[in-house]
Amino acid sequence: MDSAGKEREAVQLMAEAEKRVKGSHSFLRGLFGGNTRVEEACEMYTRAANMFKIAKNWSAAGNAFCQAAKLHMQLQSKHDSATSFVDAGNAYKKADPQEAINCLNAAIDIYTDMGRFTIAAKHHITIAEIYEAELAIAHYEQAADYYKGEESNSSANKCLLKVAAYAAQLEQYQKAIEIYEQVGTNTMDNPLLKYSAKEYFFKAALCHFIVDELNAKLALEKYEEMFPAFTDSRECKLLKKLLEAHEEQNSEAYTEAVKEFDSISRLDQWLTTMLLRIKKTIQGEGDGDLK
Repeated sequence: MDSAGKEREAVQLMAEAEKRVKGSHSFLRGLFGGNTRVEEACEMYTRAANMFKIAKNWSAAGNAFCQAAKLHMQLQSKHDSATSFVDAGNAYKKADPQEAINCLNAAIDIYTDMGRFTIAAKHHITIAEIYEAELAIAHYEQAADYYKGEESNSSANKCLLKVAAYAAQLEQYQKAIEIYEQVGTNTMDNPLLKYSAKEYFFKAALCHFIVDELNAKLALEKYEEMFPAFTDSRECKLLKKLLEAHEEQNSEAYTEAVKEFDSISRLDQWLTTMLLRIKKTIQGEGDGDLK
């Protein structure tokens, strides 16, 4: 059946499901098998939602999953209700981000009520990915809290690093520094994770550098003392070259150091943004680039 045919069948199923729900409200039906009709309606809404998905009518699919979620709740099937709200959120993501967030929040409420904090955290991350930076921070922080409560420290750290990255973009440097230092300190003694610690101390130092050159120097000394392996890293060597170029107000030397680093380890968008912000503090570099 083509997608138009699927959509027509889905619309018919929606109408049939609605009839079942209305029928279940009558007095006699309530006494004799009202729940059975609600269960049948649930199944019809879910089938309709999947047909709308095949037809790529994402809003209609989201709406149908939502109807199923509400009926599952009526039947006291909390887990099924939450699952349907998540399905609705995933469908709405492709058409109506705000509705997606509403559905995912409804699922989170059910999961937290059931004590399923790890699953709730996962859906907070999904909401954070839909939102823009400022609103994303709150959901990543909430996810990190839930993960910490469940002793999932690695997942909590991943969320906190997202918070730090967004905070730095929003010029909330102190918040970013605290997180990078905290995660760096937690990972530097772990044989499996210590390789990542240099990256976190590097990012913390860059945030310090944007605020104040002297702060960055002091921070760098502190990180080398705390984590001697950092001294030999390419990140630490780059920071020292950048500090020297900045002290001399030498934008050419600054750019050369960045280009040399980039030729071996490609700079991502976040690092490029931070390095540009520092370069603009060199006199005469109002709108400089890194080339």
